[in-house]
Amino acid sequence: MKKRVLFLCTGNSARSQMAEGLLRHIAGDRFDVFSAGTHPKTLHPGSVEAMKEVNIDISGHRSKDIAVYAHDTFDYVITVCDRAKEHCPVFPGAAPIHWSFDDPAEAPQDKQLETFRRVREEIRRRLDLFLLAHH
Repeated sequence: MKKRVLFLCTGNSARSQMAEGLLRHIAGDRFDVFSAGTHPKTLHPGSVEAMKEVNIDISGHRSKDIAVYAHDTFDYVITVCDRAKEHCPVFPGAAPIHWSFDDPAEAPQDKQLETFRRVREEIRRRLDLFLLAHH
């Protein structure tokens, strides 16, 4: 049976969306992957652009509220920002994991795409380690 992973951040517009797209791409069908936000916003265009650069299309993703998954079960709930960690509900049976990444949406406009790229690569490296430990 596939393991279920939920990535959680505040807006579900950048970091958690990139993490969802990356894990699906890297791990193939080994995991069922989801993402949500504690205070969802719309998908940030910078997320879509940064992911498109590595041939991953997340343009069809939509931001979701964590409440959508309130009755679901997960093997791993991975928060990707400090604010989400503070507001993350408990998912019985799920291993909570916390990773903290800068919010690329908060970067100055002239540095935003560069920040999205950096955060994408930081997430990819963390996922590589996750997959080594949870194969």
